[in-house]
Amino acid sequence: MKIIKIEIKSILGNLLFNYEAEDATIKKAAEQAIKEKVDLRGAYLHGADLRGAYLDGAYLDGASLDGADLRGAYLRGAYLRGAYLHGADLRGAYLDGAYLDGAYLHGASLDGADLRSADLRGAYLDGASLDGAYLRGADLDGASLDGAYLRGAYLRGADLRGADLRSADLRGADLRGAKNKETANLPIHCKWSATVIGNKIQIGCKEKTIEEWDSFFASDEIYETQRGTDDFKQIQATYEAYKAYLTFLNT
Repeated sequence: MKIIKIEIKSILGNLLFNYEAEDATIKKAAEQAIKEKVDLRGAYLHGADLRGAYLDGAYLDGASLDGADLRGAYLRGAYLRGAYLHGADLRGAYLDGAYLDGAYLHGASLDGADLRSADLRGAYLDGASLDGAYLRGADLDGASLDGAYLRGAYLRGADLRGADLRSADLRGADLRGAKNKETANLPIHCKWSATVIGNKIQIGCKEKTIEEWDSFFASDEIYETQRGTDDFKQIQATYEAYKAYLTFLNT
Protein backbone atom coordinates (compact mmCIF):
# COMPACT_ATOMS: atom_id res chain seq x y z
CA MET A 1 0.00 0.00 0.00
CA LYS A 2 1.01 3.58 -0.59
CA ILE A 3 2.58 5.42 2.30
CA ILE A 4 0.65 8.53 3.27
CA LYS A 5 2.57 11.52 4.52
CA ILE A 6 1.03 13.98 6.97
CA GLU A 7 2.77 17.19 7.90
CA ILE A 8 1.77 19.36 10.82
CA LYS A 9 2.93 22.88 10.20
CA SER A 10 2.76 26.10 12.18
CA ILE A 11 0.53 29.02 11.29
CA LEU A 12 3.63 30.54 9.69
CA GLY A 13 4.28 27.43 7.60
CA ASN A 14 7.17 25.96 9.59
CA LEU A 15 7.25 22.16 9.84
CA LEU A 16 6.51 20.96 13.36
CA PHE A 17 5.98 17.23 12.86
CA ASN A 18 6.09 14.72 10.04
CA TYR A 19 4.12 11.45 10.15
CA GLU A 20 4.16 8.66 7.60
CA ALA A 21 2.05 5.48 7.55
CA GLU A 22 -0.19 3.48 5.23
CA ASP A 23 -3.26 4.57 7.19
CA ALA A 24 -2.04 8.02 8.20
CA THR A 25 -4.60 10.62 9.22
CA ILE A 26 -4.29 14.00 10.86
CA LYS A 27 -5.73 12.46 14.02
CA LYS A 28 -3.06 9.75 14.16
CA ALA A 29 -0.36 12.27 13.32
CA ALA A 30 -1.43 14.54 16.17
CA GLU A 31 -1.63 11.62 18.61
CA GLN A 32 1.85 10.44 17.67
CA ALA A 33 3.23 13.95 18.03
CA ILE A 34 1.81 14.13 21.55
CA LYS A 35 3.27 10.72 22.40
CA GLU A 36 6.66 12.01 21.33
CA LYS A 37 6.06 15.19 23.36
CA VAL A 38 6.40 17.39 20.29
CA ASP A 39 5.76 21.06 20.92
CA LEU A 40 2.76 21.96 18.75
CA ARG A 41 2.44 25.56 19.86
CA GLY A 42 1.12 27.65 16.99
CA ALA A 43 0.17 24.55 14.96
CA TYR A 44 -2.19 25.02 12.02
CA LEU A 45 -4.99 22.48 12.52
CA HIS A 46 -7.82 24.49 11.06
CA GLY A 47 -10.87 22.25 10.46
CA ALA A 48 -8.94 19.11 11.45
CA ASP A 49 -10.87 15.91 12.18
CA LEU A 50 -9.66 15.04 15.68
CA ARG A 51 -12.75 13.23 16.94
CA GLY A 52 -11.90 11.12 19.99
CA ALA A 53 -8.19 11.95 19.72
CA TYR A 54 -5.97 11.34 22.74
CA LEU A 55 -4.23 14.67 23.23
CA ASP A 56 -3.85 14.82 27.01
CA GLY A 57 -1.16 17.28 28.06
CA ALA A 58 -0.65 18.54 24.52
CA TYR A 59 1.25 21.79 23.96
CA LEU A 60 -1.11 23.69 21.65
CA ASP A 61 -0.77 27.25 22.89
CA GLY A 62 -1.73 29.66 20.12
CA ALA A 63 -2.68 26.84 17.76
CA SER A 64 -5.25 27.41 15.02
CA LEU A 65 -8.08 24.94 15.59
CA ASP A 66 -10.89 27.02 14.14
CA GLY A 67 -13.71 24.75 13.00
CA ALA A 68 -11.88 21.62 14.17
CA ASP A 69 -13.91 18.54 15.06
CA LEU A 70 -12.82 17.61 18.58
CA ARG A 71 -15.93 15.74 19.67
CA GLY A 72 -15.08 13.39 22.51
CA ALA A 73 -11.39 14.31 22.31
CA TYR A 74 -9.14 13.88 25.35
CA LEU A 75 -7.43 17.17 26.16
CA ARG A 76 -7.00 16.78 29.89
CA GLY A 77 -4.33 19.12 31.18
CA ALA A 78 -3.65 20.32 27.65
CA TYR A 79 -2.10 23.74 27.04
CA LEU A 80 -4.38 25.76 24.76
CA ARG A 81 -3.54 29.25 25.96
CA GLY A 82 -4.58 31.80 23.35
CA ALA A 83 -5.58 29.02 20.95
CA TYR A 84 -8.03 29.77 18.16
CA LEU A 85 -11.10 27.55 18.45
CA HIS A 86 -13.76 29.66 16.75
CA GLY A 87 -16.68 27.42 15.85
CA ALA A 88 -14.82 24.29 16.94
CA ASP A 89 -16.90 21.24 17.89
CA LEU A 90 -15.87 20.15 21.38
CA ARG A 91 -19.07 18.39 22.38
CA GLY A 92 -18.37 15.76 25.02
CA ALA A 93 -14.64 16.60 25.03
CA TYR A 94 -12.53 15.98 28.13
CA LEU A 95 -10.86 19.25 29.04
CA ASP A 96 -10.56 18.84 32.80
CA GLY A 97 -7.59 20.79 34.08
CA ALA A 98 -6.88 22.21 30.62
CA TYR A 99 -5.26 25.62 30.23
CA LEU A 100 -7.55 27.70 28.02
CA ASP A 101 -6.76 31.13 29.38
CA GLY A 102 -7.17 33.73 26.65
CA ALA A 103 -8.44 31.12 24.18
CA TYR A 104 -10.80 32.19 21.41
CA LEU A 105 -13.90 30.00 21.59
CA HIS A 106 -16.49 32.26 19.97
CA GLY A 107 -19.40 30.14 18.76
CA ALA A 108 -17.73 26.88 19.79
CA SER A 109 -19.86 23.85 20.71
CA LEU A 110 -18.97 22.57 24.18
CA ASP A 111 -22.21 20.83 25.07
CA GLY A 112 -21.59 18.14 27.69
CA ALA A 113 -17.86 18.89 27.78
CA ASP A 114 -15.91 18.18 30.97
CA LEU A 115 -14.21 21.44 31.95
CA ARG A 116 -13.79 20.82 35.64
CA SER A 117 -10.95 22.88 37.12
CA ALA A 118 -10.12 24.22 33.65
CA ASP A 119 -8.31 27.56 33.43
CA LEU A 120 -10.59 29.80 31.34
CA ARG A 121 -9.34 33.14 32.62
CA GLY A 122 -9.95 35.80 29.99
CA ALA A 123 -11.26 33.25 27.51
CA TYR A 124 -13.64 34.40 24.78
CA LEU A 125 -16.77 32.25 24.81
CA ASP A 126 -19.27 34.70 23.36
CA GLY A 127 -22.12 32.82 21.72
CA ALA A 128 -20.59 29.47 22.63
CA SER A 129 -22.84 26.55 23.51
CA LEU A 130 -22.07 24.95 26.87
CA ASP A 131 -25.37 23.22 27.53
CA GLY A 132 -24.86 20.56 30.19
CA ALA A 133 -21.15 21.33 30.42
CA TYR A 134 -19.38 20.38 33.66
CA LEU A 135 -17.49 23.44 34.94
CA ARG A 136 -17.05 22.59 38.60
CA GLY A 137 -14.10 24.54 39.99
CA ALA A 138 -13.32 26.14 36.62
CA ASP A 139 -11.60 29.53 36.70
CA LEU A 140 -13.65 31.98 34.60
CA ASP A 141 -11.99 35.12 35.94
CA GLY A 142 -12.61 37.84 33.36
CA ALA A 143 -14.00 35.40 30.79
CA SER A 144 -16.45 36.73 28.21
CA LEU A 145 -19.60 34.61 27.83
CA ASP A 146 -21.96 37.19 26.39
CA GLY A 147 -24.84 35.35 24.73
CA ALA A 148 -23.44 31.94 25.63
CA TYR A 149 -25.75 28.97 26.16
CA LEU A 150 -25.27 27.42 29.59
CA ARG A 151 -28.55 25.57 30.00
CA GLY A 152 -28.16 22.91 32.65
CA ALA A 153 -24.45 23.67 33.03
CA TYR A 154 -22.79 22.71 36.33
CA LEU A 155 -20.90 25.69 37.74
CA ARG A 156 -20.60 24.81 41.40
CA GLY A 157 -17.37 26.15 42.83
CA ALA A 158 -16.48 27.94 39.59
CA ASP A 159 -14.77 31.31 39.96
CA LEU A 160 -16.88 33.96 38.18
CA ARG A 161 -14.80 36.98 39.21
CA GLY A 162 -15.42 39.69 36.61
CA ALA A 163 -16.97 37.23 34.14
CA ASP A 164 -19.28 38.75 31.53
CA LEU A 165 -22.44 36.67 31.18
CA ARG A 166 -24.70 39.32 29.69
CA SER A 167 -27.49 37.76 27.65
CA ALA A 168 -26.26 34.28 28.58
CA ASP A 169 -28.91 31.57 28.77
CA LEU A 170 -28.58 30.14 32.28
CA ARG A 171 -31.82 28.18 32.44
CA GLY A 172 -31.33 25.21 34.73
CA ALA A 173 -27.68 26.08 35.37
CA ASP A 174 -26.35 25.24 38.83
CA LEU A 175 -24.38 28.18 40.24
CA ARG A 176 -24.60 27.18 43.87
CA GLY A 177 -21.28 27.76 45.59
CA ALA A 178 -19.88 29.66 42.60
CA LYS A 179 -17.26 32.15 43.76
CA ASN A 180 -17.28 35.93 43.29
CA LYS A 181 -20.74 36.01 41.69
CA GLU A 182 -21.16 39.51 43.07
CA THR A 183 -18.46 40.77 40.68
CA ALA A 184 -19.81 38.96 37.61
CA ASN A 185 -22.10 40.51 35.01
CA LEU A 186 -25.06 38.13 35.36
CA PRO A 187 -28.47 38.34 33.69
CA ILE A 188 -31.71 37.83 35.59
CA HIS A 189 -32.28 34.10 35.30
CA CYS A 190 -34.08 31.08 36.64
CA LYS A 191 -34.60 27.49 35.50
CA TRP A 192 -37.43 28.53 33.14
CA SER A 193 -37.63 31.10 30.38
CA ALA A 194 -39.69 34.20 31.21
CA THR A 195 -41.36 36.75 28.96
CA VAL A 196 -44.13 39.35 28.84
CA ILE A 197 -47.17 38.58 26.66
CA GLY A 198 -49.55 41.51 26.57
CA ASN A 199 -50.51 42.16 30.18
CA LYS A 200 -49.44 38.72 31.32
CA ILE A 201 -46.13 37.20 32.41
CA GLN A 202 -45.16 33.76 31.18
CA ILE A 203 -42.70 31.70 33.21
CA GLY A 204 -42.01 28.31 31.72
CA CYS A 205 -45.36 27.05 30.40
CA LYS A 206 -47.45 29.06 32.90
CA GLU A 207 -48.99 32.34 31.74
CA LYS A 208 -50.71 34.58 34.31
CA THR A 209 -51.62 38.13 35.14
CA ILE A 210 -49.76 39.93 37.93
CA GLU A 211 -52.72 39.36 40.22
CA GLU A 212 -52.76 35.64 39.45
CA TRP A 213 -49.00 35.33 40.02
CA ASP A 214 -49.23 37.25 43.29
CA SER A 215 -51.96 34.88 44.42
CA PHE A 216 -49.86 31.86 43.47
CA PHE A 217 -46.73 33.03 45.31
CA ALA A 218 -48.82 33.85 48.39
CA SER A 219 -50.32 30.35 48.41
CA ASP A 220 -48.91 26.89 49.16
CA GLU A 221 -49.64 25.61 45.66
CA ILE A 222 -46.84 23.73 43.91
CA TYR A 223 -46.49 23.19 40.16
CA GLU A 224 -43.17 21.41 39.81
CA THR A 225 -40.46 23.27 41.73
CA GLN A 226 -40.59 22.80 45.47
CA ARG A 227 -41.05 25.91 47.56
CA GLY A 228 -38.18 26.94 49.80
CA THR A 229 -35.54 25.83 47.30
CA ASP A 230 -32.96 28.02 45.55
CA ASP A 231 -34.68 27.28 42.23
CA PHE A 232 -38.03 28.52 43.56
CA LYS A 233 -36.39 31.63 44.99
CA GLN A 234 -34.89 32.43 41.58
CA ILE A 235 -38.25 31.87 39.88
CA GLN A 236 -39.92 34.29 42.28
CA ALA A 237 -37.11 36.83 41.90
CA THR A 238 -37.46 36.63 38.11
CA TYR A 239 -41.19 37.18 38.44
CA GLU A 240 -40.67 40.22 40.65
CA ALA A 241 -38.33 41.74 38.06
CA TYR A 242 -40.82 41.19 35.24
CA LYS A 243 -43.64 42.44 37.44
CA ALA A 244 -41.78 45.70 38.07
CA TYR A 245 -41.08 46.03 34.33
CA LEU A 246 -44.70 45.44 33.31
CA THR A 247 -46.11 47.63 36.10
CA PHE A 248 -43.86 50.52 35.09
CA LEU A 249 -44.92 50.22 31.44
CA ASN A 250 -48.59 50.31 32.45
CA THR A 251 -48.33 53.44 34.62
